[in-house]
Amino acid sequence: MIIDSLHNAKKYYSLHPNFKKAFDYAEQNDLSKLEEGAFQITEGLKIIVIAGEGTPREESIKGFECHDQNIDIQISVKGPETFAWKPREKCTSPNGDYSDEKDVRFFHDAPDMFFQLQEKQFTILFPEDVHAAMIGEGLLKKVVFKVKI
Repeated sequence: MIIDSLHNAKKYYSLHPNFKKAFDYAEQNDLSKLEEGAFQITEGLKIIVIAGEGTPREESIKGFECHDQNIDIQISVKGPETFAWKPREKCTSPNGDYSDEKDVRFFHDAPDMFFQLQEKQFTILFPEDVHAAMIGEGLLKKVVFKVKI
């Protein structure tokens, strides 16, 4: 997991060929004006725009998840947004089977920690990062770049 501000995004370009494309897209577009929904940017890179009311921690961690085929770059557009996190290697209580179609695996485990993103901050969540998001109060908005491994 990585947590940083958008002005430092260039540090992470070398981690994956599509990271630069994702961060360039974020820099060249007014993220606050993007409509909710999902669309493909290029091969192996899609964006999902999510807006909604924040949820309490207890509710959000019911969706404690990780992905096998994608890396998430989640950027806070309107926040603050709190995330729950735990390393996958420490998760021992699966919540259902892995969905290949949705690339998601859920867990019943309790998070090890919570962290908060302010506007224009991001987190990069790798397959080993089990997470839950949209924790907060009021309206939250974010963009999630799905980067195919």
